[in-house]
Amino acid sequence: MTGEATVVKNAGSHFLLSELPQWKPFPAVLKGKVRLSGSEATNPVAVGDRVSFESLQEPSLEHPASIVKVLDRKNYLIRRSTNLSRQSHVIAANLDMAFLVVTLYFPEIKLPFLDRLLVTCEVYGIPATIVVNKVDIFRKEFPEELDSFRRIYEGAGYRVLETSALTGEGIDELREATGSPGDGRVCLFSGESGVGKSSIIKALDPSLNPKVGDISLSHLQGKHTTSLYEMYPLTSGGFLIDSPGLRGFGLVDLKKEEVALYFPEMLKASRECRFTPCTHTHEPDCAVKRAVEQGIISPERYNSYLGMLEEDKKFR
Repeated sequence: MTGEATVVKNAGSHFLLSELPQWKPFPAVLKGKVRLSGSEATNPVAVGDRVSFESLQEPSLEHPASIVKVLDRKNYLIRRSTNLSRQSHVIAANLDMAFLVVTLYFPEIKLPFLDRLLVTCEVYGIPATIVVNKVDIFRKEFPEELDSFRRIYEGAGYRVLETSALTGEGIDELREATGSPGDGRVCLFSGESGVGKSSIIKALDPSLNPKVGDISLSHLQGKHTTSLYEMYPLTSGGFLIDSPGLRGFGLVDLKKEEVALYFPEMLKASRECRFTPCTHTHEPDCAVKRAVEQGIISPERYNSYLGMLEEDKKFR
């Protein structure tokens, strides 16, 4: 038998496939060396990929199907491998939305990290929504910081949702954003370790049971609780991909002169720059620098941009 299916779990050398929108996962392995044309990714097959498979009988643990080809992707989220500067890692493919989960503290947010994620979503055509978790704490203890964060990213053109996995605040709004029954949307949930992503997923759909971990108090960073990339069906409709907590995110396939194109607020302002192209660093009569001085573009986002211009080919 042969067919096409979607990768719903990646456990390294073994996979689960399902012929979405039906949810009937079955095991599969790679046949030979499946590679993507022109790709240096460490994982040729990612969760969300559409693949061709073949099997001599009904696939089972004893007789898994064989993945013979990865079909063309409409988009994917990729990062530079943290230890292999020339290689990269595909986080997920064929996404309708990426929900980037953050916290202001516990663990403390790193805006350059978030901005790298957002730039990569822009590069590969993935709509992104920022989800601020633990707002029951931040609104009480750090209201000014929460307001400032919203101004920065809503000003850049992104939707910011405030949630609390503990109190349930914002969960209904988030559930609506993941899609409705019948639309089959595939949404990625990603973010740094310890931001409460697994807890949000559990609050979003109590039928799911992603692992929930504690915060490492010694470093105020989250311990890794999700080690596998996995897709889940949502009872409200659509599908959710849970990814391991990220500790580093390096940009891939992006030239320095292209970086500003993927900051929406900078792209808009740059149309008034005197010189084209403009690096928005030293040129006279630069509309982007003027927008920063006027508070139209946040200095935090501009500093992230400058950091991307200076970074080498891997980022921790």
